[in-house]
Amino acid sequence: MSKLNTLFLTAFSFAALSAGTVSAEVVGKVGVDWIGNDIIVEAVSDPEVKGVTCHVTYFDRSLIDRFKNGNWFEDPSNNSIACRQTGPIEIGNIDLSKDGSEVFRQGMSLIWKTLVVNRIYDKTNDTLIYLAHSRELTDGSAKMSISTIPLYGQNVTWKNGKP
Repeated sequence: MSKLNTLFLTAFSFAALSAGTVSAEVVGKVGVDWIGNDIIVEAVSDPEVKGVTCHVTYFDRSLIDRFKNGNWFEDPSNNSIACRQTGPIEIGNIDLSKDGSEVFRQGMSLIWKTLVVNRIYDKTNDTLIYLAHSRELTDGSAKMSISTIPLYGQNVTWKNGKP
């Protein structure tokens, strides 16, 4: 396969993986060492649940760190999430299954690793659960973080009626 074909296939794969997800806004960037590694804080709005904002953090490796340690195309799987009500809650057409649905996805390597945020509705406890984790093509990661939005006692509007 030629280099041009490989580049085209990589670009197409990246575009396909990022289609259909919401974008995030970088709201913070904290330097953690002298070689330029940073912790990035992004605000992510749930496209089907208005009034909820999640803040996701992840580690962004510097070029110096990449030179020093090798492993050019990948950032660590360390991430964290905190979600809060930031306005009146209006819930659209959400997936009510145990798997929930993907709200946000961002590449953490050239093609192998992705930071993902899933939303799950816990009907018994009337709570939205947001799970941040890394999805890897070859090896799954056990590093994850969750945040919850309790709906009990809140004035929540359900587009399709409360389940």
